[in-house]
Amino acid sequence: MIKVLANDGISKAGQDLLEKAGYHVNTTKIPQEELASKLNEYDVILVRSATKVRKELIDACPNLKMVGRGGVGLDNIDVEYAKSKGVDVVNTPAASSQSVAELVIGNMFITSRFLHQANREMPTKGASEFKALKKSYSKGMEVKGKTLGIIGLGRIGRAAASMAMGLGMKVLAHDPYVDKSEIVVEGFGNHIIKVPINTVPKAVVLAASDYLTLHVPSSDKPVLGAEEFAQMKDTAIIINAARGGVVDEDALLNALNNNTLGGAALDVFVGEPTPRQDLLNHPKIALTPHTGASTKEAQDNIGIELAEKIMAKFS
Repeated sequence: MIKVLANDGISKAGQDLLEKAGYHVNTTKIPQEELASKLNEYDVILVRSATKVRKELIDACPNLKMVGRGGVGLDNIDVEYAKSKGVDVVNTPAASSQSVAELVIGNMFITSRFLHQANREMPTKGASEFKALKKSYSKGMEVKGKTLGIIGLGRIGRAAASMAMGLGMKVLAHDPYVDKSEIVVEGFGNHIIKVPINTVPKAVVLAASDYLTLHVPSSDKPVLGAEEFAQMKDTAIIINAARGGVVDEDALLNALNNNTLGGAALDVFVGEPTPRQDLLNHPKIALTPHTGASTKEAQDNIGIELAEKIMAKFS
């Protein structure tokens, strides 16, 4: 019997699919420091972003045959080394695109209308301060006609572009690996419009964006830092639902405090699971705890796709 350790969990839909096919699935989390002594009992390990599958763990578990990553990134897995040892590595790049893109669009509305700030302040204000509070949050803006800049035109970037176009926004995209793409925009009555899009230099995106969203993998150097913020509008809003570290958090705070950026929405952080307090307490930053792909639909899609890939390997 093939044994699967879903160390960072798997949806019930994915687990049911595997168990009906005769696989044993364990969803009890094994702490990282204990994996080297226990993982060799399993043929497959399923992870998200929490569990790390590095060279040392792979060497300690010669019975391991497959690593499945629920989501897009593979930065917590030594992919090439695993493959060199005959261990397959798979992920689910398409399963959560819709959910992450919806969070991006939601954050555009939240930051444009100061919803995060109003939700913080209203419970602490009395009736005498209601009018003053209303006045302070009466300078919001509509997203229609504004420009969404996208850095990274993969599946999630294209999904965000599609939604933005449906809202009447302009879209500019930069991707060093993509020259052109096609955005599928769904309209009323099941009408589908295919819009060609050419990528442009990063500087063009930075200068024109009212909102800027990142959809890139982890990198040694931030994609957005002081140099990039200096090229942007002082009303621009940054949205990061990609990876902690692709935005220089010190530079972001400096720009917000100096009013050279309008705001930010962060779903990911350098210090997860304990982000720095000055980010958490900043009034111009909307916060979510790395929930971009955390919808029922995305989790079901991820679980089913992982199950299908496991069954394909061992069939």
